[in-house]
Amino acid sequence: MAAAPSPLSVPGGYPAGQEAARTASPGGSGDPPSAFATDRKPPASRWRRLTSHRWWPWAMTAVSIAFIVFVITLLVRQARTVDWQAVWASFLALPVPVLLLGGALALASHLLYSTFDLFGRFYTRHGLPVPRTVGITLIAYPFTLNLGSIIGGVTVRYRLYSQQGVSVAAIGQVIGMSILTNWLGYFVLAGAVFWLWSPQLPEGWHVGPEHLRWIGTALAAISLLYVLACLLRRGQPLQVRGQKFAMPDWRVGLLQVAVSALNWMVMGAALWALTQQRVPYAAALATVLLGAVAGLISRIPAGLGVLEAVGVAVLSAYLPAPQALASVLTYRTLYFFLPLGLAALAFGGVELLGRRRAGAAAAAPAKAKAQKGLQRNQY
Repeated sequence: MAAAPSPLSVPGGYPAGQEAARTASPGGSGDPPSAFATDRKPPASRWRRLTSHRWWPWAMTAVSIAFIVFVITLLVRQARTVDWQAVWASFLALPVPVLLLGGALALASHLLYSTFDLFGRFYTRHGLPVPRTVGITLIAYPFTLNLGSIIGGVTVRYRLYSQQGVSVAAIGQVIGMSILTNWLGYFVLAGAVFWLWSPQLPEGWHVGPEHLRWIGTALAAISLLYVLACLLRRGQPLQVRGQKFAMPDWRVGLLQVAVSALNWMVMGAALWALTQQRVPYAAALATVLLGAVAGLISRIPAGLGVLEAVGVAVLSAYLPAPQALASVLTYRTLYFFLPLGLAALAFGGVELLGRRRAGAAAAAPAKAKAQKGLQRNQY
């Protein structure tokens, strides 16, 4: 992810590096230089010395590749045990109304997520109309789902917003507020689901129901603390080490939690509909929640194979494994792959339109000059 200003810094907030008056002296306090001050720099920590070596980025890349290969190997081994003919037969057996309902719920979730950038729009005042802001998020979100947050959450959004004249700082703030909103609702739902219902986890997950309850409690506490901080700050930004972080009014904070939680619940409802409601809704919601975190940890784009493994483990307690896998694969198609195709077409159309406008703007001065020349020749 490209370096950017703090995603939640409010307009007018300045990074600590710009506090020239405070950092003018070697001590960084603004006082006159001491007679004992020297040009000697403090010794670098061991971690900084380690990461400063040229081989460090290559080592981290090798570790990441090794981890991904390890995860893919596990998924391939699991895939060999699947009866794919039974999965295909279960997929073909899904009624058309069930597919339409699942697709409608997937669309509703995408529309809900597209409102997350409106929170950033409100605090940055970047001036884009609401429909255009929503449209940008609708295009970027499928890229985020399928290709990761770096491409979808940052690159695509940056490209689309910058074409509309939004500053880099404002883009960073919008992205940060959107990410925060997304996880606030997740934390609350995770706390509720893990306390009220214990899912059947994949083999090798050494986590029991009691652990899940405490994890859920800790996650829900994060959202509660955020709303409490909004209440205490009363809309005033929170400053940490010279950085200012937007703290909305507590009612806006509650709205962030509510909209995000509703979005995750609709995602769970889409999967629940594709199981033809033969599993508890909590099981479908837990599949979506656990699959999101497992995919994030695995660092595999779209959590490909990870969501399926979680879905089979959780849903197979109520459905035959082929039917459970068919439901999850259909969910992936409707929620991940189909929107990505539409978003790619939309992104290509926006790029083409932007290039045409840029070409027309570049040719306008030459055209005007030529017209003036013709008018002079006529006189």
